[in-house]
Amino acid sequence: MPFDRIDRQILDLLQEDGRMTNVDLAERVGLTAPPCLRRVRALEEQGAIRGYHASLDAATLGYPITVFAMVSLRSQAEADLAAFEAHIAQIPEVRECHMLNGEIDFILKLVATDLKSFQEILTSRLTTAPNVTSVKTSLTIRTAKALPGIPVVIGDAPAAPAAAN
Repeated sequence: MPFDRIDRQILDLLQEDGRMTNVDLAERVGLTAPPCLRRVRALEEQGAIRGYHASLDAATLGYPITVFAMVSLRSQAEADLAAFEAHIAQIPEVRECHMLNGEIDFILKLVATDLKSFQEILTSRLTTAPNVTSVKTSLTIRTAKALPGIPVVIGDAPAAPAAAN
C-alpha cells in the first residue's frame, strides 16, 4: 500500500493525538474536511489505522508493577503454540505477548497491583500452563522510553547519518 505525504502526515498526527477533530486534522495537512475524512476512512479500511484508544497510566490505576516474562515451551508444534496463546489471552494482566525465535519462545509484558498478585499470576497461571517448561521474569525498575505506535516518515526516506571524518 503506497501512502503519499498527506496520508503519512495524517497517520503521524492521529498517532500523536487520536482525539484530534477532522477539521483540525484537515487544517494541519492542508486539506478541507471532506477529503481529509475520506482519506482517514480509506486508511482505516486498508488496515493502516487499526483503532483509537486512550493511553492509561498503569501506576495511577493501581498497577505499579510491570514485569517481562520469558516463557519456554516443551513443544513448538502449531497446536501447542495456539493453545498457549489462547491460555495467555485469558489473563488480563498480560498486556503483550510476542512469539520469538531462539531459546525463548514467548516474551510477555504483564502488570500487577503488587508483588503478591504478581506471584499469584506467575505460580498459578503462567508456570502451570500446559506445555510450559520454564518462565524467567524480570521486574522493571523504571521505564526510560515507551512510545506507542511506529515512526512515520513524512517526506522521503530519512537521511543517512553523516560519515565521520
